[in-house]
Amino acid sequence: MLFNKEKRIKYLGFDDFWFVLIGIPVLSFFLDYIFNNSFANFPFNEALTNLSITLLFTIVNWFIMRQPIIYLRIKYTAFRDDIKRIIIVFLIMVTTVCLVDFIGASLLINYTNQPYQLFSRLRELLFLILISTMVIAIYEVIYFYTRLKKSIREEEQSKQALIQVELDGLRNQAQPHFFFNTLNTLRDIIDQNSKEDAKKFVDKLSDVYRFLLESGNANLISLRNELKFAKAYIYIQSERFGDNLKLNWNIPEASLNDMIAPMSLQLLLENAIKHNVISKAKPLVINVEVKDDYLVVDNIIQSKSTQLPSTKVGLKNIEKRYKLISSKSVEIINEGNRFIVSLPLLKK
Repeated sequence: MLFNKEKRIKYLGFDDFWFVLIGIPVLSFFLDYIFNNSFANFPFNEALTNLSITLLFTIVNWFIMRQPIIYLRIKYTAFRDDIKRIIIVFLIMVTTVCLVDFIGASLLINYTNQPYQLFSRLRELLFLILISTMVIAIYEVIYFYTRLKKSIREEEQSKQALIQVELDGLRNQAQPHFFFNTLNTLRDIIDQNSKEDAKKFVDKLSDVYRFLLESGNANLISLRNELKFAKAYIYIQSERFGDNLKLNWNIPEASLNDMIAPMSLQLLLENAIKHNVISKAKPLVINVEVKDDYLVVDNIIQSKSTQLPSTKVGLKNIEKRYKLISSKSVEIINEGNRFIVSLPLLKK
């Protein structure tokens, strides 16, 4: 333990090598000055001897007390055990100081020719206990702070893990939703168009799914890449609706590196196409533009008389994902004749 840096850091909360190396001599000089002021009151050789004795006592006290500190930290690891552990450490420290002082003084009787007198040394012992308490307090404060940081970090990691699990679930929810709606589109193409149109649609659809696979498990994607995906999806829909589906894109170059939830723009376009009439008499115009760090998608509401089956996933999915990854929320406005959704653009 003494020579193992990793274990010192683990059980003490920090590497106390320099603390020990500097602290023991400084404390020894301080104690000698308080009790004897040897270099002022004795010849140099005798003062050096007194200092050496004080240094020896300090080393013995320091390292004897250090061991139960480490042992009790191994035994009592929970925060709820801190008070009990600190009380035990304090009692051990008081016992150690008294025993070391008594045993050391007894061994020095021949040198000093003075018997050990406990009551006459009571003042010195109380001062030693106070100093030792301060040293232990330093160890405890550093240890508590280190554990607190670790606990906070682990709690944040746990929260992040739970958020990631939820995000994965939402992302996996969005992809089947897309698949469900594209199958409906494919069904309509098969009913209304030639076999060649259906084949072409399937080929384009495979390109879109390749993009989904390449985007992997990302929680955020650049607006540039999301636009590629959305435009590929619109190309597929144009095979079905022709000029009756119109997109106005107004995306400045400066916004292309901003981040967005994957498939969020595509889901909005999909919802607009799915829930509105698109015909030569009533073409659907969808505007996609950037306003005040938001990607805004709006269209005129021209509801269908009969709605296609819905999974009711789109908007709720986007809202939940943004709540997990950003403090900014999705803004949804239904003006009666227009439907507007604003997606926050996030920085890397």
